[in-house]
Amino acid sequence: MTFATMIECNTGMPTERLARMACRRTRAVRTRASIRRLMTGLLGMSLVGLTACTSQPAPADPAWVQSTPALGTGPATSEVEARRVDRVQPKLTWDKCGTAECGSVRLPLDYDEPDGTMIELSLTRVKVKDRKNRIGTLFVNPGGPAVPATGFALQAPDFFSKRVLARYDIVGIEPRGVGGRNVLRCFTSQDGLSQAMQGSVSTFPYSASEETAAVRTAKAVGRACSTTGKELAGAMSTAEVARDMDVLRRALGDEKLSFYGKSYGSFLGQVYANMFPDRIRSVVIDGVIDPRRWTGAAGSPDLDPGAAAEGAYRALTEIFTRCDKAGRVACPIAGNAARTFDELAQRLRTRSVTVDEPGYGRIAVGYDDLVANVLNSLYLPQGADDIVRTVQRYRAAARTSPAAAEPNPPTAQAGSGPASDYPGEGRYGVTCTDMDSRPTDAADFPALAAQADRKTPYFGRLWTWTYSVCASATWTVQDEDAYRGPFDRRTSEPVLVVGNYWDPATNYSGAKAVAGLLPNSRLLTSDNWGHTAYRFSPCVKSAVDAYLIQKALPADGTVCKENPQPFA
Repeated sequence: MTFATMIECNTGMPTERLARMACRRTRAVRTRASIRRLMTGLLGMSLVGLTACTSQPAPADPAWVQSTPALGTGPATSEVEARRVDRVQPKLTWDKCGTAECGSVRLPLDYDEPDGTMIELSLTRVKVKDRKNRIGTLFVNPGGPAVPATGFALQAPDFFSKRVLARYDIVGIEPRGVGGRNVLRCFTSQDGLSQAMQGSVSTFPYSASEETAAVRTAKAVGRACSTTGKELAGAMSTAEVARDMDVLRRALGDEKLSFYGKSYGSFLGQVYANMFPDRIRSVVIDGVIDPRRWTGAAGSPDLDPGAAAEGAYRALTEIFTRCDKAGRVACPIAGNAARTFDELAQRLRTRSVTVDEPGYGRIAVGYDDLVANVLNSLYLPQGADDIVRTVQRYRAAARTSPAAAEPNPPTAQAGSGPASDYPGEGRYGVTCTDMDSRPTDAADFPALAAQADRKTPYFGRLWTWTYSVCASATWTVQDEDAYRGPFDRRTSEPVLVVGNYWDPATNYSGAKAVAGLLPNSRLLTSDNWGHTAYRFSPCVKSAVDAYLIQKALPADGTVCKENPQPFA
């Protein structure tokens, strides 16, 4: 697997296991042309000729931007937070790392105890060549949570425009508990990990036996991370990452923070903006999470905190609607495409089908494979065509081939050595400590997942199970310094909020909600397909670049009109 594919296959997907399986099967299903499109999207390469862009007003004209409004004195960083971070004086060390620099830094595990336990974090920096015209450091976060931003920074030359790369050093930080010497390990041995994972082999559970195994695994992981992994898991909330970022901002010589975060990175940007509202130069959040849903601040558990199931189902149903309108020449499953898909899904719920997969031979695919492949396709601008091909392949297999049992994916093997990283430990270390309101018992999740699937078919169950480890009866460790609001503080400079209509992982409703929450923000909208907008939309890229470089905002109400559109 190339590094670029690995980033896509682990960023913003609901579980590490789902990401891995979806990518494995998607690579087998896609044609070579599809893979070329996938890699083009991943690396943020030029989509000229594939993606046209217009907006209201048009971004190509310098007159379309509005200068940042002058502000009076707004809220300041609290005395408690200022004391926590300002007394820390870190020492960074750098080594050459290909065309970039790889660094490390030791920071307090607990900012209330700056002379206590320290953790070592890794950084990657891509430096601007023209130091005279350098604006400063652009901190980046690719989402996840718990995906190293170090890799994202290495990809900066293929993701960000030349304009941005000519003015900023790009810096990515490896979050706490994710890699290097500070991986969150909740099991002391491979035996413990193997026992916890026993029988939990599906992409996401939907049969009774799979749900029973998933509940058992969720409880075991929750207990392990709250005991063996307690010290680190209790210091992994997003607020800690925001504090790390503020300390490193100052260590790198930046008076104010410049930041681009997508997907979960949008929550990190919001946490920083509200904790340090007077320390902002420019903050862009792309593919936006409503922070109240992420933290459960409304007082009840939210098991679709990014409104991901809602976004994916909305995008899928829109594809089926456009398919029917386009007709069978453009869309071979037209003629009530939604019913065709649902009939296939129901068929796969009861029996798998055998398909020929290049590089894998004949394998069995089931309902979870269908949903995972569809979700993976929705992350890309041309995903509609891939979804149609997947439906055609699976339907043909259902008509012509008998079912065959699929070999279970490998689980942890028993042994006496150190435990391998459980897929998702770092993710849960962040998610479960951010959540203020959680279901009590993992045993409640089969009913909760079924309820979610009735509300948002196919995807509700998938996303709900993602949070089963966080059940409060077994995940008991918490970060006493987690940030859970308020999320409506006026910042010293505007926050640029970017949302696209058909995002399958961070529903457009999140961008609208956050733009309404932050009193000094501007909403930039795109009608592009795929997850997040900057890498897929030249129009959005132009607007974001103008804001990052000139601090110039797009005109209020700007909507980027994008191509390609499904079946057009």
